[in-house]
Amino acid sequence: MRAGDFQRAWEINDLDLAQRVAERAPKHEGPRHLQQIWRGEPLRDARVLVRCYHGLGDTIQFIRFAKPLRRIAREVTVWAQPELLRRIQDVEGVDHVLPLHDGTCDAKYDVDIEVMELAHALRATPCAISQAVPYLRAPLRSSHVAYPALEPECFHIGLVWRAGDWDLRRSVDLARLAPLAHIPGIRLHLLQPTQVSERPIPFPARDRARSKIDDAAAVIADLDLVITVDTMMAHLAGAMAVPAWTMLCQCCDWRWGGGESTPWYPGMRLFRQTRSGHWDLVVEQMCAALAQIVRERTKERV
Repeated sequence: MRAGDFQRAWEINDLDLAQRVAERAPKHEGPRHLQQIWRGEPLRDARVLVRCYHGLGDTIQFIRFAKPLRRIAREVTVWAQPELLRRIQDVEGVDHVLPLHDGTCDAKYDVDIEVMELAHALRATPCAISQAVPYLRAPLRSSHVAYPALEPECFHIGLVWRAGDWDLRRSVDLARLAPLAHIPGIRLHLLQPTQVSERPIPFPARDRARSKIDDAAAVIADLDLVITVDTMMAHLAGAMAVPAWTMLCQCCDWRWGGGESTPWYPGMRLFRQTRSGHWDLVVEQMCAALAQIVRERTKERV
């Protein structure tokens, strides 16, 4: 998968799947994020339950396969994190969406599969996944959330700098992003709340953090660019086809491959650490790229 050789990846997965079937490995035991659900059962003309047992970003990334799944399945029900229900119910191919909980799903189904297993089951190709974007719609603005007008002459960038505590290597200190604010014509917007240790904010920026994913999606839909670490917001922007730059630690996840682009989100650019824990070069490269964008925009207006 890192090398983009999806066909070889599916061949390896086929061997693993055959072993699990031969050993009659249990499907629904142990921690959810470790469960492998699908046993190769036919999906065609079946009522399929898609279980979303991993992170929010994983669900957003792989829900794109609901559409090709529905082409062969009789019905597609998605059992997903409650925070994502509104976004998922609008995804093409989804017939029903139910909130994930600790009990047993009430849906009637013939076959169940974890959302991240869909790529294997449908034999996804890099070309096919690139053509799927966008597959999440920009939500309607909430009447309870303030959306300040953005200066049309400026280039508006949303920042996400902190990933989950379970992998601190993905996070970057907010202060390290200060050079971005020195580029003329740039306006920065914070898309997550600051912590006490990060205050006062070390550069001018608007607080645009929203606790609900639907409201966050409405905010980023207005921006020119989202700069983010490897976290849910990267997948949300990518799935909506909002331009995004993703900062990656040196030992990043397999899904990001090895280059500056990714077939998962054609509108996304990847900036990678060359040394573990060192973000300065990443920020320097982004500043150079942003300065070029500002110069080009200035020429277009003249």
